[in-house]
Amino acid sequence: MAAQAAAAAQAAAQAAQAEAAESWYLALLGFAEHFRTSSPPKIRLCVHCLQAVFPFKPPQRIEARTHLQLGSVLYHHTKNSEQARSHLEKAWLISQQVPQFEDVKFEAASLLSELYCQENSVDAAKPLLRKAIQISQQTPYWHCRLLFQLAQLHTLEKDLVSACDLLGVGAEYARVVGSEYTRALFLLSKGMLLLMERKLQEVHPLLTLCGQIVENWQGNPIQKESLRVFFLVLQVTHYLDAGQVKSVKPCLKQLQQCIQTISTLHDDEILPSNPADLFHWLPKEHMCVLVYLVTVMHSMQAGYLEKAQKYTDKALMQLEKLKMLDCSPILSSFQVILLEHIIMCRLVTGHKATALQEISQVCQLCQQSPRLFSNHAAQLHTLLGLYCVSVNCMDNAEAQFTTALRLTNHQELWAFIVTNLASVYIREGNRHQELYSLLERINPDHSFPVSSHCLRAAAFYVRGLFSFFQGRYNEAKRFLRETLKMSNAEDLNRLTACSLVLLGHIFYVLGNHRESNNMVVPAMQLASKIPDMSVQLWSSALLRDLNKACGNAMDAHEAAQMHQNFSQQLLQDHIEACSLPEHNLITWTDGPPPVQFQAQNGPNTSLASLL
Repeated sequence: MAAQAAAAAQAAAQAAQAEAAESWYLALLGFAEHFRTSSPPKIRLCVHCLQAVFPFKPPQRIEARTHLQLGSVLYHHTKNSEQARSHLEKAWLISQQVPQFEDVKFEAASLLSELYCQENSVDAAKPLLRKAIQISQQTPYWHCRLLFQLAQLHTLEKDLVSACDLLGVGAEYARVVGSEYTRALFLLSKGMLLLMERKLQEVHPLLTLCGQIVENWQGNPIQKESLRVFFLVLQVTHYLDAGQVKSVKPCLKQLQQCIQTISTLHDDEILPSNPADLFHWLPKEHMCVLVYLVTVMHSMQAGYLEKAQKYTDKALMQLEKLKMLDCSPILSSFQVILLEHIIMCRLVTGHKATALQEISQVCQLCQQSPRLFSNHAAQLHTLLGLYCVSVNCMDNAEAQFTTALRLTNHQELWAFIVTNLASVYIREGNRHQELYSLLERINPDHSFPVSSHCLRAAAFYVRGLFSFFQGRYNEAKRFLRETLKMSNAEDLNRLTACSLVLLGHIFYVLGNHRESNNMVVPAMQLASKIPDMSVQLWSSALLRDLNKACGNAMDAHEAAQMHQNFSQQLLQDHIEACSLPEHNLITWTDGPPPVQFQAQNGPNTSLASLL
């Protein structure tokens, strides 16, 4: 009886101690959370409260969780990465010794690997994630999340093969645990990487399978529609990469309808019954910006530049609102890609000064993120090259395009740059050896380096332009008719307008005024619709000369007046652009973007080509 009484007393004492321990722990935790969520947050006091847990020599579960909480607060709210790392490493180490402690264990591993990557210690992050993946197979949510995280790490390192392998493993695991939704997310992510690698033979069957899974899956309507958006975005970008502007229209329309459907749905707070389904691809607001972005890409390629401007304005306005509340890096990526497209639109529509200021804006965004600059440096130098061409700084254009070629390993961008560099050499007229070398590398008649319909049509145009300057008119006509055939097949309006006006010029030189007129009039109409200022200038000059030659004095006078108006607009914009301090960017060809620009006394470029 005495022994039983002693045992009962000991049990009561332990229970009282546990209760007391729980009460002091909950009190400190409550204070810490109060300080963390204060407005503004009182992080120093929050950290003090959490650190006060350790002198009580708490059990391992509390010790590990407190280290995780401290590591998380220090990582997210301070610059003290060394202390954050120390606490997260302790949380990871201790939690592995505690049974049934998956949330703390895997959250510590996930956060710690994120911190390692931020410190450029990728070699420490990889084995950590691999071990966490290995021991998380009985915890579907964390196993899938850690697989996604390691795949993303490999993607950032440009190791797309390893990333694709991991996503394949994730898709099979999700199938086994009965999560068709997350299986689709893994497969769509893999499809995105295969598109980036240009492994088109593997992409097609995978996208077909994804389409079937998405249509057959019955679940949360927002999750289902977000899968459809992901699927359709991949299809649309695949078409646009291939330069198939007309063929993409049905998919693009479906995508736009899909995002409208999502915007009308309310977020349900009901959690999925399968823990492996606890994922979202993107927030609704981010998807909306992404759909605007692919619409801008389509409008730019098709030559609907006013539509591109309209959707860019909408997207940038949405982005500004989102960036006030959300510092996600993907928003800056969206912003840079939107600006890249609208800059090209500005150069076509004769707004060079605005384009230059937007190039400067891209530079500023890239200054804030080394990774963003690494991903967009080649595009930035390409845009500067296009700007240099528009203000007739051909030496600078060559330097910018050459720099861009050195920085890119993206096949389509490489072909785009080479095509533009070839046009620079044609205009300079004295670079035959370099030009022949370039033209051989983008020969559209055989072994063209990329599958893009649009770029191949552009290569035919450049060949036609070269033949025209060499006086080989029949050869030029053959190339230009090939461009017209290809551009008409896919509604590539700018290439159509450029080809028509050049054909019109050839017929004018050959004395075939009627045929010349048949080319120049539709070229002018199309250029006005785009609107393409350079083609309008060229067309109006040809119409003036044609009407003079045919004795149509009134029409010749009207065309001359149009030509004068276009010349004045372009000249004024040219002077404004070259007077901007940002114009000095044309000399930048190495290293990160310059921080400041010195104001110039005035333009130092030739205006002769505009008159």
